[in-house]
Amino acid sequence: MKHTKRLLGCAFALAISLPVSATAATLDRVRSSGEITMGYLPDVEPFSSKQGDKVDGYAIDICRNIAARVKQQLELPELRLNFQAVGDDHAVKAVSTGDVDILCTPLPQTLARRKQISYSLPIYTAGLAALVRDDAPERLVRILQGKEGHTGPTWRATINRGIATHTFAVIKGGVTLDWIRQQMNKLGLVAKLVTVDNHEQGIQAVADGEASAFISDRILLTSYAHKSAHSNSVRVLGNIYERAPVSMVLERGDEDFRLLVDTVISEMSESGDLLKTYRKYLGAPSAADESLLKLYALPVIESDH
Repeated sequence: MKHTKRLLGCAFALAISLPVSATAATLDRVRSSGEITMGYLPDVEPFSSKQGDKVDGYAIDICRNIAARVKQQLELPELRLNFQAVGDDHAVKAVSTGDVDILCTPLPQTLARRKQISYSLPIYTAGLAALVRDDAPERLVRILQGKEGHTGPTWRATINRGIATHTFAVIKGGVTLDWIRQQMNKLGLVAKLVTVDNHEQGIQAVADGEASAFISDRILLTSYAHKSAHSNSVRVLGNIYERAPVSMVLERGDEDFRLLVDTVISEMSESGDLLKTYRKYLGAPSAADESLLKLYALPVIESDH
């Protein structure tokens, strides 16, 4: 999720004013405090969520493995693990200021964010898809599925007539909004875009007929639609528009901690534990997603000699 204005920051004056603990290397900070604080977005099931006192999810399980490695490497048998919920508007800043040691919930990599933070190896490949009502017009469905919505010659004005009367909903401030705008500009398409604060609002907008389609990550759409009160009246289309690797967020320039995190991810991939965790929370991956998951990992070797 992209928060350009809120993510641009950490100016020189702010850096000077930060306490030493916020600018110290992550492992040094953890060694000194005896605690590792792992941030997460509490409403991004199945990646990270909180039910009662229990924090759970695909990314959370990976973070637990990272915490176990930190405990072992620093020889801190009494290391305290603290999962701290953060809001969308504070998630990246929480890492850059040292409020959390890592953001478990994975985010797409962007150049704007890399001015403030760093990333782990990817742990998932996001894929944009569309959610529509079960009774959505066939012409709209064909267009969203990447098929022609008409039988005549293909030209810009004809395509516009196919979607110009429709409204598309996207998460406010997310990379999905930027992607849709780019695609529409390339094709010269004209359609109405509305933004929503979260997936529940997006699904509600489609169910109420306020939006013709809600565009977001396929896994998240499926998860939220399944538990929605409108699960019997909406559906997620199978077409994937765009794929992008997503990663955990780390403090910028902290290569020691990044190496530890990437080593854990790579070892989980090599042992098959990463794929097991994926299946536990996300279901069976497609052949393409499984291949990409293995490709992201680095070779686990004893030495470089």
